[in-house]
Amino acid sequence: MIQLVRGFKDILPPESSVWQYIENTAKQHFENFGFKEMRPPVLEQTELFKRSIGEHTDIVEKEMYTFAGSKDTMLTLRPEATASVVRAYIQHKLYAADPVCKFYTIGPMFRKERPQKGRYRQFHQINAEVFGVDSPYIDAQLVFMLMRFFERLSIGGLSAHLNSLGCPACRPAFRKDLAEMLAGHSDKLCEDCVRRLDKNPMRVLDCKVPSCREVVADAPSMLDYLCEDCALHFKAVQQILDKLEIAYEIDPGLVRGLDYYTRTAFEIQTEELGAQNAVAGGGRYDNLVEMLGGPAQPAIGFAVGVDRLVELVSAKFPAYDSGPQVFILPMGDQAMEMGAQFACLLADAGVITEADFSGRSLKALMRRADRMGAENVLIIGEQEISDNAALLRNMKTRHQQSIPMDRLVETIRAEFDG
Repeated sequence: MIQLVRGFKDILPPESSVWQYIENTAKQHFENFGFKEMRPPVLEQTELFKRSIGEHTDIVEKEMYTFAGSKDTMLTLRPEATASVVRAYIQHKLYAADPVCKFYTIGPMFRKERPQKGRYRQFHQINAEVFGVDSPYIDAQLVFMLMRFFERLSIGGLSAHLNSLGCPACRPAFRKDLAEMLAGHSDKLCEDCVRRLDKNPMRVLDCKVPSCREVVADAPSMLDYLCEDCALHFKAVQQILDKLEIAYEIDPGLVRGLDYYTRTAFEIQTEELGAQNAVAGGGRYDNLVEMLGGPAQPAIGFAVGVDRLVELVSAKFPAYDSGPQVFILPMGDQAMEMGAQFACLLADAGVITEADFSGRSLKALMRRADRMGAENVLIIGEQEISDNAALLRNMKTRHQQSIPMDRLVETIRAEFDG
C-alpha cells in the first residue's frame, strides 16, 4: 500500500471543518480592514527566493524543494508567500493605478524541515501584505488586526512582541559590533551560528540552541543603534498601540528569519502552545519591491501559521463538525427514486442533505443517522408514498410531522430559514 510522504498530512473531516472555520473567519476579518485576496502559484523561479529571502539563510541553503525546469531554469515550491506577492505586484504593475495595495493569501508552503508535532514539510499560512504605505500607523494596524483575529478564534494568553531592525543607514554599525562580540564567544556557538557570523550575524539572535541563547543574552541591542527616523517610527508604532489598548513587549532578540526585513518586526505569541509559542509574525520590508526590480515602494506584512492554529481551535471546539440537517431514509424502489430527487432538490435549496440508498431496515438507517449527527430524518416508505406525504422526525426532540410531497422542499426550507 502506498503511504503518505513523511512530513506531509492528509486533512480529513471533521478536522477540515476547523480549517474552513479559520479560513472563513480570516477572509471576513481581513476584508473588513480593506484587504483583497490574491492567489499566487505555489511554484516560482528559484532566483526569486534567493534574491528575496537571502542566499545565506537556512531556508535557501537547506530547506527549499528545488528542481530543474525547462531551458536550464531552476524552479522551487514556495517556502513563503511574500516573495510571490511582491513578484505579482511588480509583474502586473499593480502599483500603476494606485501604489497602495492590500492583499491576503491563504495556502500551502513547502520546506524540508525535520517533521515534528505541529510542523510539517507542507505547512499552511495566512498572509497579509500592504504596499505603498510607510506610515507607522499601518504597522500598528496590522498588529491590532492580528490580535483581534486571534481573539475572534477564542485564542487566549496572547502577547505581542515588537522590535525594530533599523534600516540600511543604521544597521551596519550594529552588525559590526554584534559580529565582533559574537566572534569572541564563537567556541560557545552552535555550528550553524558559527557559519552565520560572517554572512548574517543578526540570525544568531534568533537561534534556539541553549548555548547560543546564553551568548546573545549580553549582545548589543539594535534599539541602541537606531537612526533618528527609525527611532521616531518605532516610537510612533508604540504610541498608537497604546491608544488602541494593545499590550506589547519590546523584544530586542526578535529578528525574524528572513533577510528582507527592515524597521518594525513583530510576533504574536500565545501561552496555549508549548515552546513553539508563536502563531504569527511579520514586519516591514521597505526595500524588497525595488530589490526585485520594481519601483521604490515601502511594504509590510505578516504570516499566520495555520497548522498550529488548527491545534488550538480544535481543542476548544472538538465537536465543530456537524451532521446533515436532513437525512433521507427511503425504503423500497419507488421511495429510492423519490429520495434521490428530494436529496438533490433540498441540497439545491440550501439544506444540508444526505441520503441512504442501501435498502437496509429502518432501524439500521436510524442508527446510521444518529452516528452521523443528523438533525432530522425524512422517512419515505410505502405508507408515505400512499399518503403522498413524507415523515420528518427531529432526532433530538423526537417530534415528527407529515409533510405533503408537493410542498416538501418549500416546507423544509422554511423550517430552517425560520
